[in-house]
Amino acid sequence: MIKISFLILIALFFSGCVNKHGISAKYYSDCKEYYDFQGYYHKKCGDDDIVTYKGIGEATGKVVDSFTGKKEKPKGNVW
Repeated sequence: MIKISFLILIALFFSGCVNKHGISAKYYSDCKEYYDFQGYYHKKCGDDDIVTYKGIGEATGKVVDSFTGKKEKPKGNVW
């Protein structure tokens, strides 16, 4: 029962901090949106994410490769 309640508390704790970039300390990312003099749209967001989905994918790939015994993947054009 303690394990289940602990998991529920963790899920509630992180539910408000998951955004489209990953897990962050803030619910909304601080982004500056503006148009320059030529009319081009720019959006700059700070790197305030604790964990990004890209980082999770890379770490998962390394864990799977070490578990299955695969070597490092070839880089560049393999065809």
